[in-house]
Amino acid sequence: MPVTSITVATRGQGLYEFTGEAEAFVRAQDAEEGLLTVFVRHTSCSLLIQENADPDVRTDLKAFFARLVPPTSDPSMRWVVHTMEGPDDMPAHIKSALTQVSIGIPVINGRLGLGTWQGIYLFEHRDRPHHREILFHFSG
Repeated sequence: MPVTSITVATRGQGLYEFTGEAEAFVRAQDAEEGLLTVFVRHTSCSLLIQENADPDVRTDLKAFFARLVPPTSDPSMRWVVHTMEGPDDMPAHIKSALTQVSIGIPVINGRLGLGTWQGIYLFEHRDRPHHREILFHFSG
């Protein structure tokens, strides 16, 4: 069962597409059918399959999650206990818990079974830049 990892460098909160890297990994498997599992090895970011045609979608998703879970410096977040790593840390953990850290994507005819406008994204929830490790596992 082939496994590989990639690193996605982030510049702060936002969505970072890595569909091309996943497609290249699947092509290298030289298999017609199977399942690609994508897993991110961190607790303050997550994975999404989302539209990759209009960048406004990424902008709106980032804004929605910022409104849903503001930084702990916001008065509405006074209840948060875990604050030692900065005002964006616990909100990042909450956002990660609301989304997902693992995605399964079918491989059909040697290609990812994504829809026309779908891309695979790392959703960075921290303010500072990070290097995020993502694992690809193929089972055919």
